[in-house]
Amino acid sequence: MTDLRERDAALVLAAQAGEAAAVGVLLDRHRAGMRAVALSLLGPGPDAEDVVQDAALTALRRIGDIRDPEAVGPWLRMIVRNRCRGLLREARRVEPVAEPPLAGHDADLGRALDDHATRTWVWEAIEALSPTLRLPLILRHFSEGVTGYEAIAQVCGVPVGTVRSRLSQARAKLLDALAGTAQSAYSGLRSRTEASWAEARDTLTAAESGRFGALLRGEWSAEVALMSGAARIGGAALLERAMDRDLSAGVRQRPVNVAACRTLAVWEMVIDNPADDPAHCPPSVAWIMHLDGGRVTQLRLHHPRPLRPAAVPAELLGIWPHEERV
Repeated sequence: MTDLRERDAALVLAAQAGEAAAVGVLLDRHRAGMRAVALSLLGPGPDAEDVVQDAALTALRRIGDIRDPEAVGPWLRMIVRNRCRGLLREARRVEPVAEPPLAGHDADLGRALDDHATRTWVWEAIEALSPTLRLPLILRHFSEGVTGYEAIAQVCGVPVGTVRSRLSQARAKLLDALAGTAQSAYSGLRSRTEASWAEARDTLTAAESGRFGALLRGEWSAEVALMSGAARIGGAALLERAMDRDLSAGVRQRPVNVAACRTLAVWEMVIDNPADDPAHCPPSVAWIMHLDGGRVTQLRLHHPRPLRPAAVPAELLGIWPHEERV
């Protein structure tokens, strides 16, 4: 047993030093134990397999959190247990056992990756996914307010069951692809994320100074499409009018989280409404943008925390440009 713990510890240290293959070996060594925990809590079926995949991805991204490398086995099983209990809570099934403490939270994972080499592995593997698998994975694991299945389904314009299926496929492909992308992972991820933060701030600054239309024409695709789910509802003209209308009403947006890869960027904003019209817009919005050569080709706008329907007119819910569709 001591030899096994020592080998685990060596693998953890290698993974923390940036060796992707070490993570794969760790997951293979402990996959049976992880699956046993999932089956004990969820019973046989696709949910148990999904949880094991999800936990493996979480473990990959949080390998730098381990303080006792010899205890990686219990740590992996604890992640599975937490994910199972989260799934049980989502399904409103009774789970009387208290959840054991685990350092960190899913909402912090994207930020935590800034300080760890595995971030490059993850993003390189994400780039290799198809667009239909990439979008729900990034929303689930890298956004802060668009992580629920219902919200992702609304953004993607597909049923919740399709979201679950795509996430399962994406996680499986991502875990398989990581070893292949480890050697080609590049060091520019931090600079790309910082650049996306700057673009978010510059976009809002341009809008507030009356230059939003010029920015759209100069830096976004000429054929940019504003999407609602899978449907196109407008283009640059609608975006410009809607932004100008909200700014004239005293509405302001502030970026609070950014996740960006070469082909997709998510800007999450807090919305400040004017004091005399606090229900003008929902309190937050996520800009979900598809990119081609650095230019935005598609934009979806999702409000993760809408105000109560009684407080907000129906036309303010669901999409940001709350005027006529073009």
